[in-house]
Amino acid sequence: MKSLRTSSRKQEHVALTLAKDVSFRRKTAGFERFEFQHNALPELDFSDVDPSTTFLGMKLSFPFVISSMTGGYEEATRINRQLAEVCAEKHLAMGVGSQRQALEDKKFHRSFSVVREVAPSIPVFGNIGAAEVARLKDASKVKRLADLIGANAFAVHLNPLQELLQPEGNPHFRGVLKGIEMLVKELPIPLIVKEIGAGISLSVVKRLVDAGVSIIDVAGAGGTSWAGVEILRRSKVRPNARNARKQADEPGDIFWDWGIPTVDALRQVCSLKTQVPSLTVIASGGVTNGLEIGKSIAFGADLAGSARPMLRALETGGKDFLLSTISKWEHQLKGAMFLTGSRTIQDLQRQQLVLRA
Repeated sequence: MKSLRTSSRKQEHVALTLAKDVSFRRKTAGFERFEFQHNALPELDFSDVDPSTTFLGMKLSFPFVISSMTGGYEEATRINRQLAEVCAEKHLAMGVGSQRQALEDKKFHRSFSVVREVAPSIPVFGNIGAAEVARLKDASKVKRLADLIGANAFAVHLNPLQELLQPEGNPHFRGVLKGIEMLVKELPIPLIVKEIGAGISLSVVKRLVDAGVSIIDVAGAGGTSWAGVEILRRSKVRPNARNARKQADEPGDIFWDWGIPTVDALRQVCSLKTQVPSLTVIASGGVTNGLEIGKSIAFGADLAGSARPMLRALETGGKDFLLSTISKWEHQLKGAMFLTGSRTIQDLQRQQLVLRA
């Protein structure tokens, strides 16, 4: 029964992000506040531009990852297969959605394992929630989840806001940092720590780095509001007297726009790279085009990620449309590199962004 509830919730999440406007209402990711300084004398040909990079020891055609989205129910097998096939064709990285359901039941294991089946040569990372990590005694369960998808890394997602608002949420976060530190020590693959759309601050990253974490996905505010998703889910509950009293005591939709905008989170986190040069930073949360990928890199990120725009492209026009969307973003990134005189991603990381007047 518990597994069925988890599967149903995963399916509802995907359906809502496709059917409803779950964007932030009064907050953006912040990319529009900054722009590159145009270089009228780039001294290179467009064909010289090389946006390739490496992640988890593997080469990517450009610094982009299809961020963790789904898994754990029947239709997720098709979605994850097609996302992985596109990543394999474009030589990109991919994260799977939360694998909590795979801990509860083997029924939908293939909705996760299919990723490695169809994409044997790309960086893939697994995913579990912080509340589950807080209860772990050792890394054995996470190792099984990593083995299920042949993971090159494993992500722990921090989602206290979502757990607070989710009707069946688990806002029990005492012990998460200790669990993360244990996983860093016991897992044979790198650990990624990511938010899911409310951002990570400098003070939190310092604690994570002290615990041994070397890959951070800021996942800031400005894209999908997971608070909004849970608010919409909660509104579907039949308003009987008991539920009405329960909902009256809940925080409500004043938290729809809660979070640190992606650019602000990114600037905070990347400021630590001078002290911790081994830190890898992924920018996500409201990344909607190749120029924003370029700005993320100039702020200090090593890669950028996107989830809902990729899912929407796939479900709107299939794999071909998703491929064309990603190719367009890649071309836009290369355009930004050309127009700033940046032949490589390392060159782009040295570019300065200016605050718009």
